[in-house]
Amino acid sequence: MQYEGVLTKMQTEQGSPIQYYLVFENSFLNVNQLLGRDLEINFMGFSCLKCTKKKKIYRMGYCYDCFYAIPEAGDWIMRPELSTAHLDIADRDLVYEKRAQLQPHIVYIASSSEIKVGVTRKTQVPTRWIDQGASQAMPVVEVPNRYLAGITEVALKNHFSDKINWKKMLLNAVTPIDLAQKRRELQSLLPDEVKEHFSSEDQPLYILDYPVLQYPAKIKSLNLVTTPVYQGKLTGIKGQYLMFEDGTVFNVRAYEGFSVQINL
Repeated sequence: MQYEGVLTKMQTEQGSPIQYYLVFENSFLNVNQLLGRDLEINFMGFSCLKCTKKKKIYRMGYCYDCFYAIPEAGDWIMRPELSTAHLDIADRDLVYEKRAQLQPHIVYIASSSEIKVGVTRKTQVPTRWIDQGASQAMPVVEVPNRYLAGITEVALKNHFSDKINWKKMLLNAVTPIDLAQKRRELQSLLPDEVKEHFSSEDQPLYILDYPVLQYPAKIKSLNLVTTPVYQGKLTGIKGQYLMFEDGTVFNVRAYEGFSVQINL
């Protein structure tokens, strides 16, 4: 059986285990059903997720020109503290930025390898944590816009990492952490503008169950440009990674905008 299309990040559905889907223009694939099976990935070319031109992908699935022009790739995406829509100041497109920035955001702590702090739109709970391969996660505070979430993350980054050790995450080398206790400890670290949004009530603890038959002992990352054809037996899915029996791991999200053919 053969599937062909442009890669975008896997869509997910909360469950035990989490369900993963590769969605193409004219078809989709439930990746969980491929566990324990051999599959072949063939790199066919590029297709920018914005302009659809067959230009080399620069970042986030976009070609160079689109990445530096479209609002979907503004600096505030990766650095929410740079958000300015609440001030009626545009970065690239104020209408788009107001829609994206002026909505409830969650600042959270999660355990993917070590404890980390991050920001997500409320509508992306728990998708954001699944995409990061978090074993558990808990909201710290809900705020009404992206800017407030950003300055909170900046304040907490002085005490917690905002990065994931992806190798430890894929090796399942995760240290158990009492997130409820950590959340109570960091209340005093919140910026003054955000303290009124902190709730002393217990927050829900999200525990995430990934479809993994076997974690690798060692890992090597698949690069579709240098290895345009790869074949292996799928043994797990975690975060946005496919894990194979030979220790190869493939970060689907890192290859958004790449056209592939998948043979089963």
